[in-house]
Amino acid sequence: MSVVKINVLNVPADMREELERRFSNRAGMVESADGFEWFELLRPVEGTERYLVYTRWRSEEDFQKWQQGEAFQRGHAQAAQAAQAQGHGHGHGQGPAATGSELWTFEVAESTGPKSAED
Repeated sequence: MSVVKINVLNVPADMREELERRFSNRAGMVESADGFEWFELLRPVEGTERYLVYTRWRSEEDFQKWQQGEAFQRGHAQAAQAAQAQGHGHGHGQGPAATGSELWTFEVAESTGPKSAED
């Protein structure tokens, strides 16, 4: 049974573009992880400053392996280095793009998608 991890990020309005740029720079880092199924960065439209980082995994074990692995560490390190190089890192007044986060975990109880032409 697949597991969904949603990282809820509190992002002030003045850091939204920076957060999206950082995720764009890390594109492709999670897709090759064993057990990875899906990723989406969901931008808030109204009423909240909370971004949702949606990932879907074959199992909890696959997610844990990725989170403890080199690609995860490398992706977060590259984002920090890029921010520092552009004057957005620690000591330059901006630091992390998010002011807080929490991780939600769900099991997929039911799922559907578009029908293919072959169905």
